[in-house]
Amino acid sequence: MVMGNMDMMDMMDMDMGSASLGGDITTINKAYARSYWYFVAAVVFLFLIIRTINFVLYRSRLRRSRSHSVRFPTRPTSFCSQLWATLTAVCREISYPQLYVPIRNLSWLTPPPMGHILLLLLYWAAVIYIMFKDAVILDVNFMERLGYRNAWVTVTQLPFLYILASRTNVIALITGTSYEKLNWLHRWAARTMLITTTVHGFCFFAGWVDSDIVGVELGMMNMVKYGFGAWGILLWMNITSFKPLRSIAYEVFVIQHILAAVILLWLVYVHVPVSARYNVWFAVAALCFDRVFRLGLLFWQNTKLRPDRSCCQGGQLVGHKTQLSLVGESITVLTIKDVHFKWRAGQHLYLWLPRIAPFEAHPYTIASAHQTPETCICNSIQLVIRSHSGFSKRLRQFAGKQEAMGKKQVLTALIIGPYGNPPRWDIFETLVLISASTGASYTLPILESVLHSKKRSCTKRVDFLLTAKQGEEVSFYHERLHEAMEKAKSVGIELVVHIAVTGDGQLGTLGAVAFSTSSTSSTHEKKTFEDAKVSVNVEGIVQPLMGRSRMDLPETSSDSHIHHLGSRPDVAKFIRTAVEATGGETGIVVCGGQSLVTTVRTNVAKLSDERAAHKGTGAQGIYLHVEEYCF
Repeated sequence: MVMGNMDMMDMMDMDMGSASLGGDITTINKAYARSYWYFVAAVVFLFLIIRTINFVLYRSRLRRSRSHSVRFPTRPTSFCSQLWATLTAVCREISYPQLYVPIRNLSWLTPPPMGHILLLLLYWAAVIYIMFKDAVILDVNFMERLGYRNAWVTVTQLPFLYILASRTNVIALITGTSYEKLNWLHRWAARTMLITTTVHGFCFFAGWVDSDIVGVELGMMNMVKYGFGAWGILLWMNITSFKPLRSIAYEVFVIQHILAAVILLWLVYVHVPVSARYNVWFAVAALCFDRVFRLGLLFWQNTKLRPDRSCCQGGQLVGHKTQLSLVGESITVLTIKDVHFKWRAGQHLYLWLPRIAPFEAHPYTIASAHQTPETCICNSIQLVIRSHSGFSKRLRQFAGKQEAMGKKQVLTALIIGPYGNPPRWDIFETLVLISASTGASYTLPILESVLHSKKRSCTKRVDFLLTAKQGEEVSFYHERLHEAMEKAKSVGIELVVHIAVTGDGQLGTLGAVAFSTSSTSSTHEKKTFEDAKVSVNVEGIVQPLMGRSRMDLPETSSDSHIHHLGSRPDVAKFIRTAVEATGGETGIVVCGGQSLVTTVRTNVAKLSDERAAHKGTGAQGIYLHVEEYCF
């Protein structure tokens, strides 16, 4: 029977099956391969429905806010909206928690948040079902049947893998998310594909070992060699994608990863039969569309046929004039002038500085929500880059040398973007913005976008927390926060800002404000949280005790509403104070490292459970948006 199978292997170029398994085996395998895409399409369609319903509810919420028809426009007003809010609150509460591994050098082993885990388990259940359904029949053809089935399962996942890797992909477009939010699924889909590939190869290789024909198969069948090559490339891509390895030299990782992805496509193409190659072409189409779109965007956003050179010589034929400014010992601020596109707070772009890195483009959050003040160009944006290693270190060194020689710190930058699809920020009654260090480049534009909104929003209060070890890391944002305070007063939005500088003696480096000592700040900060206890009135509306708003709480510095702290803040109490003082829905945004993100995730889940948001207590929902430092 095995020798018969060897003869049939010569027919593999015609089909991914064997005559010994029956004439319908290929049809059956193709049907299960199609069912994989039916599953993917169903999940994407479900997210589209959720997105559509939320869009309608948010529009209704904004209309109520602008018409002043209700006191709390973010609260559900009908049975259907209450039911939807309850389902949403339950799903959020389940999906938010995340376990953190605090061990030094092992924090990368921190598992995904619960929502990602549940979605991943659903994906695995679908894949396992397709792998074994109608293939587990204990006869002489068991291993061969299972091998062919997993061959189809593997190759049908290939396009999904390349779609998720694209910055421009249909899944992100339909679901309303952003490509980087799908990157975790891309990595786990690749790991799943490695497992199905291994099962596919093992089933055939085990039979060859039992029949002692391994050498014969390798000598006669070139497609087997290509198959082993594809498995090796996939294994290499998975291993090098683990965070410790890709963080060593991220630029090198990106280059080799792209090359490996192209080689993998070729190896799979020459390995699989003609009947299965449509999957390879599907993946090639996704890869090519993404690259062509990026190239078109690069030319569109960085070339001007008639540049306006009258405004401080900001207009250029190719690229954008970019001014560098040094802040402290590790921060470089880039002002990119005359960009001809609009952006939203929370979006990012890819920065290419040919003079610093000829073959590298790096993503950075757009640190300004609107026209940058005191710039002569009508549409300038800012990026805040903290020096680590590689590109950011070289950029810092270049700016330092130019400053030392008394030369203008100016470069020509090419940009691609903006990317990202952040949610609307004006649909929440209370916004809680939490960031660490340069994470304020994400949260501060959100604050500014709400304050400078030309249309009336639902937002009535904003709590802003910025933490850093060094004072220089927050000094750049300090003046903008003072401006935000003045703007908040003029538009009638209650704004409370907390700045925590945790390094020893670093609080005084902000300089512009007379601070109290760290111990005193810590004491007053604790009292601030303790005084913000709340009660619920008979209508279920959460309000501060004794009618005191948070703007009436004790101050911790000479700033009227900016609280300075010289020690690590209690994030849980900060969130609780803001959430329990609102009568509508709260939006929480966190941007920082893994430790801060997991802390916020877990505390928001606990608070939602404790308050039983939208589940009969009158407490309102909590939405959490996470941006994490990562490669």
